[in-house]
Amino acid sequence: MRKPKILLVNDHPASLLALKTLLVNSPQGKEYDLVTATSGAEALRAVLDHEFAVILLDVSMPGMDGFETAETIHSHPRSSSVPIIFITAHYADEMNRLKGYLHGAADYLISPVIPQILQSKIAVFIELARKNLELESQKEELAMMNRDLQVQQMQDLKRINAALESEIIERRQAEERAHELATRDPLTGLMNRRSLTDRLEHAIAMAARHGQRLALLFMDLDKFKSINDTLGHDAGDDLLLQVADRISASVRESDIVARLGGDEFVVLMEVLPSYASAAEVGRKIVCALEKPFQIQDQHIGSQNVKTSASVGIALYPQDGNSMHSLMRSADLAMYHAKQERRGSIQFFHEELNVRMLERSQLEHELQHALENNEFELYYQPKIEAHNGRIAGVEALLRWHHPRLGLLSGGQFISAAADTGQLVSIGEWVIGAACAQSRLWQDAGMSYPSLPIAVNVAIPQIYADLPEVIERQLRKHGVPPSSLQLEITESLVIRDVEKATEVLREISESGITIAIDDFGTGYSSLSVLKALPIDILKIDQSFVRDLGKDLGDHAIVEAIVNMARALALRVVAEGVETFEQLTILRELGCDEHQGYYYSRPLPAQEFAAQMLHFSAA
Repeated sequence: MRKPKILLVNDHPASLLALKTLLVNSPQGKEYDLVTATSGAEALRAVLDHEFAVILLDVSMPGMDGFETAETIHSHPRSSSVPIIFITAHYADEMNRLKGYLHGAADYLISPVIPQILQSKIAVFIELARKNLELESQKEELAMMNRDLQVQQMQDLKRINAALESEIIERRQAEERAHELATRDPLTGLMNRRSLTDRLEHAIAMAARHGQRLALLFMDLDKFKSINDTLGHDAGDDLLLQVADRISASVRESDIVARLGGDEFVVLMEVLPSYASAAEVGRKIVCALEKPFQIQDQHIGSQNVKTSASVGIALYPQDGNSMHSLMRSADLAMYHAKQERRGSIQFFHEELNVRMLERSQLEHELQHALENNEFELYYQPKIEAHNGRIAGVEALLRWHHPRLGLLSGGQFISAAADTGQLVSIGEWVIGAACAQSRLWQDAGMSYPSLPIAVNVAIPQIYADLPEVIERQLRKHGVPPSSLQLEITESLVIRDVEKATEVLREISESGITIAIDDFGTGYSSLSVLKALPIDILKIDQSFVRDLGKDLGDHAIVEAIVNMARALALRVVAEGVETFEQLTILRELGCDEHQGYYYSRPLPAQEFAAQMLHFSAA
């Protein structure tokens, strides 16, 4: 009997290969045939040649995008009922999800997808297709029997009819399961985003008709990604299941609990007696989630995990009179709660809209900052512990904002990340550092021959970083030893395999690599051993209370000893006092950096102030 077929459409070769490998190597991989296409036009040709159980479709494609492809597929009678699941790393906002569903999507997944979720979703459609093929096969067999045999016993006819009825029942049950997957979160069984939006629209209409109040509570878990990365996805799923149970136990019987995806949950409270009731439910949820969770890990057994939830509350009608506006207000309130204090509750207020408008304006202005030459690098020295000489220089990005004045990187980097400009800004930083190194060397200054350290963000690792560095070094005529890369520990562990591959290529070119903010990212010793790094920079949060906090003293000492075992140099950042400096010297740190020596300064002021330091 023929196997059901899946059509996988993605114009990005790496993504296509990753999804293809995931599907072919899945436990159900032998139960279906996989057909791939790299464009909408190729997908349409495949639909004309084959019958598919389900189509996995990328949204962002050149020429005919995923939405247009889906509309064309469903406009053809032969393929009008084929279920489509969008899989994309882009268009993750609510409007594009809604757009996907309006174009007939059965589901909308964000890449990178969790293999078990993808496999569970396609399994239903494969089962439906298999049953349909079985029915077709049985019908063909029945036709052959009717052609070959003129007379059939009544008993055989009854048996065949009974078998067909059984198949119809199973098919109906499979369709019901497919509908359940489309409206329910497959992990927790709670309502999914699609079901919630439908219910919220209905609730708003009823509240408007009867003059009632309702509340929408948005929440997500604090530090969930760290837990998921450290303990694994199975432990993360176990935690989410327990969180779902605790939230459901904390709300009223009439309240609706939904999971939007990841660690985001929503509670819809209809027929609200008072707005204080929403705060009361929010506090019950926060208190319920503060208690430790017992997570089962297949490697180390059971262990306790602590987390908390930040809750944002939006109220109807004052915070929004539509589904979109109310969800946006609740989401903004949750974001504000996370910024203010993790594990807190915040009601929406109009000031959040003002902040969001300011953020939007900042993102718009950021798009023109490179064109208008508004960025500048400031420099801060790194000093040798044993002789007080300059050991290196860190370049820190500053923005001469025409409206807000001088901004440090921390004030706009997240906006740059949201607008996809980190890569272009990062290349500018690398180029500016190389150019400054060339200027200092041409001026005959000795200390700038030491490496200038630049910070690297994770999107740059996926954007041909080695080629960018090589291009800038060649353009400004400086050797690889003039540059040093600093990459945050927490960013490395997001994709250790990819980071290791890229950083090894950079290291082999002669550029030193430092792990920045070390001690905050929960990386394991095995990860550090695998990375081609030369330096550990101790996060300033551990340096700040040296001499006052024995715990920080022990952490710094442990980091130094671990670095020694791995043959790595240690830099302590955030040094501000002589007491801190003395302790760090005693503990064996190789280099120090901080306001004790110098604040970050523009290149000319930095050069003037550093004249009293001797080159290492």
